Amino acid sequence: MSSNAATAVVQAELTKIRTVRSTVVPLLITPVVSIGIGILNGASARSAIDSGNDPLLADFDPVEAGFVGVEMGQLAMISFAVLLVCTEYGSGMIRTSLAAVPQRGLFYLSKIVAAAAVALLVAVPTAFLSFFAAQAALGPHGIGLSHPGALRAVLGACLYLTLMCLFALGLATMLRSTALALSLSFAFVFVLSPVAAAIPVLRTVARYLPEYAGAQAMKGDPALSPVTALLVVAAWAAAALLAGHLTLRSRDT
Repeated sequence: MSSNAATAVVQAELTKIRTVRSTVVPLLITPVVSIGIGILNGASARSAIDSGNDPLLADFDPVEAGFVGVEMGQLAMISFAVLLVCTEYGSGMIRTSLAAVPQRGLFYLSKIVAAAAVALLVAVPTAFLSFFAAQAALGPHGIGLSHPGALRAVLGACLYLTLMCLFALGLATMLRSTALALSLSFAFVFVLSPVAAAIPVLRTVARYLPEYAGAQAMKGDPALSPVTALLVVAAWAAAALLAGHLTLRSRDT
């Protein structure tokens, strides 16, 4: 297929994203949740610091404080990816899409490219605005982008949100069920990483789960190097996308 035809398929996927409410709403929610929770967390941390909360002061990382909201906002980004795939299956439109683009590899790649482009477009302002909003809420305890590790963490947040979107897209393509894909995706965020990190014998394993690794990319002094952390998340995303590709190829629809 020519490059013009491939571009047309990507444009078609972008049109689906733009015109379907179920995919637009999570994209709008992502920055709202991220920034809002970032402000609340910054204000709460400032109050605790000003009151001399010793436990908080011992572990306080002003860089990480800027991304507490992003860690929650990722749930909306994950929802966007799942709905992008599963809404098409639920409505039966997947048959029309595959009839229009019978090359399933091209169809899937176009969906990945469109989702990644849109996710990154939302992730960049979300990460930067969340960071600045949280630092403003921290008042005299806040920092700027010139602080060691700050800019790197903001860029890491941008990539993390995008990679988690692709991870969820792969799971959704494999499972074809909104409930199952959301449940499994959220389990990685809320269950697997926190539980593994809380069990001493599993802490080493926890470092290589996507949510934990992504959190390291958004810290000023991470346990994993930023590059390693993002490579871990990228590996999970790649594995999920490959599983989705194999499933799409092996099923009728």
